[in-house]
Amino acid sequence: MTIMDVIRKKIQLLGRYGNYGAWTVALVGMLGSLYLSDVVGWVPCTLCWYSRILMYPIVAIGAVGILRKDHNWALYAMPLSIGGVVLSLYHSFLQWGIIPEAIAPCRSGISCATKQLNLLGFITIPFLGFLSFVAITVCLYFYWKEHKNVERS
Repeated sequence: MTIMDVIRKKIQLLGRYGNYGAWTVALVGMLGSLYLSDVVGWVPCTLCWYSRILMYPIVAIGAVGILRKDHNWALYAMPLSIGGVVLSLYHSFLQWGIIPEAIAPCRSGISCATKQLNLLGFITIPFLGFLSFVAITVCLYFYWKEHKNVERS
């Protein structure tokens, strides 16, 4: 078995079960953000709130899509996940100092450049959000690609 065969098998799995993968990542992201703010007590910045606004509906849309066996839910959630990729990448660049703090949208409360979590010097909460949104987007894309011609049951 070559490496290409392994990659094809993984893509087939994403095509078949990507809806569950995307929904699970979104659910873990939602629960994780609620844990950090409500249990740990970290106050979310403005950009973190925007990320939540993009992440939380994916959980609801995905749950309804999975329960109704609606393969098109991937299309409904894709704009949210792509928006989340862009937003969380911007937020990560801001925290890493690539984008100056002077152009950050956070004017009141906690600064968007504040790193409440910093693992290995680059893993921050916005970067974890970026990875989550990328994973959701990839799962949804391959799931949609596999099921785009399937009628709803």
